[in-house]
Amino acid sequence: MDLLEQLGDIDIYLFDQLLKGRITKNMQILDAGCGAGRNLIYLLRGGYEVYAVDRSEEAIQAVQRLAAKLAPGWSNERARVEAVENMSFAAESFDFVISSAVLHFARNEAHFMQMLQELWRVLKPGGYLFMRLASSIGIETKIKPVGEQRFQLPDGSTRFLVDEDMIVRITEELKGSLFEPIKTVQVAGQRCMTTWCVRK
Repeated sequence: MDLLEQLGDIDIYLFDQLLKGRITKNMQILDAGCGAGRNLIYLLRGGYEVYAVDRSEEAIQAVQRLAAKLAPGWSNERARVEAVENMSFAAESFDFVISSAVLHFARNEAHFMQMLQELWRVLKPGGYLFMRLASSIGIETKIKPVGEQRFQLPDGSTRFLVDEDMIVRITEELKGSLFEPIKTVQVAGQRCMTTWCVRK
């Protein structure tokens, strides 16, 4: 089996968490805003206890098909058609929560905080919240505000953007702690993706 087949298109920074031993088989793991499951291939194949939500029924069906192929015996009840800001899981259900390329689709700061607080609600004390999202870090002079903390990026897209001060402030408000330094990748001056990792 080659690496692509084994790992799929996993986020490189999420793979880094696997390499560092922060994601283990005794954990309950949630991919909130899972899409078609690109970050779940290795975990499903490896027998990890994985759950997933996405507002798209098509995406959840794709994850269910993926799980049927890679993890026989996996229950379809673990993948749910739900909005990240309104999940049906009980509080403190998960040891590791993944939010990859989701939060920057927030309509405004209130919607952003609804999603974030819901991710925090389902996370167990001591658990890890792994977030990758668009930010203004490094491209401050190239973005145009359109209101509600949303900006037009040089690539033509419009996204809700965080900055470092906001990340630090919200982490403190949640009474969480960063378990990784804030890391930002600038993509050809067109957009920036930031990794925000908070322990509860």
